[in-house]
Amino acid sequence: MRGVPVSALIGFFFTAAYFLGAIFAPLVAPYGLAEVVGDVWEPASRTHLLGTDSIGRDLLTRMIYGGRTTIFIATMATLLSFVTGSVLGFLAAVLGGWMDQVMSRLVDLLMSIPTLIFALVVLSVMPVTIPVLIVVMGLLDSTRVYRLARAVAVDINVMDFVEAARLRGEGRGWVIFREILPNALSPLVAEMGLRFIFAVLFVSTLSFLGLGVQPPAADWGGIVKENKDGIVYGIPAALVPAFAIATLAISVNLVADWVLNRTTSLKGGRGG
Repeated sequence: MRGVPVSALIGFFFTAAYFLGAIFAPLVAPYGLAEVVGDVWEPASRTHLLGTDSIGRDLLTRMIYGGRTTIFIATMATLLSFVTGSVLGFLAAVLGGWMDQVMSRLVDLLMSIPTLIFALVVLSVMPVTIPVLIVVMGLLDSTRVYRLARAVAVDINVMDFVEAARLRGEGRGWVIFREILPNALSPLVAEMGLRFIFAVLFVSTLSFLGLGVQPPAADWGGIVKENKDGIVYGIPAALVPAFAIATLAISVNLVADWVLNRTTSLKGGRGG
């Protein structure tokens, strides 16, 4: 731990706190998710540490369960986007030729459509459930991962150790997962942190617009929507989830930056 910078430790602390709160939400939440326990927009007190929301539910409880939903959807969508985008990007770089051109032009076509508009169109004609949100978000975001994975893999694919693997008779699977993937982890890890934060913002935006997580379930974007009218009266209930999103974004980025620097320095030491 002595070699870990203070910024990364702060990022670890807040990231771990949010994830642990999400995992153990039923144990740490003081009330039930949809339980009305007070008047509308009560101020913070010993009974309600963050006050109550627009219909009298405990805001801290809503934040804990909302964080659980938001983090779960963002994590699953990020994993789906990286598995899909990385594998297809590596495959395009290894195959080359017309397969690479077809896959890349298809990705360019998808990326030319604004992601939010694409998601709104798709979700307006499909049942809005958590699995559907994960699949839509993951597949839309996989185009960005594909571009990065392909760009990195094209450079690695022409290196001597990859050519040596081919001369040994190794197949494409070996080349992708044993030669290219380990050497492409640094930029992918850094990008994963950014993609996770974009997923958090994306699902929060969809919920704020009414096509994300549906009531009575809670997520941070939905909590902002439920309490936005209170801002006019100086009630900060809508600002609490916004603060949570901001601190989670900063924390994950601090950790991702440290991991990127760590893996880059380790590779440099091994190469020397």
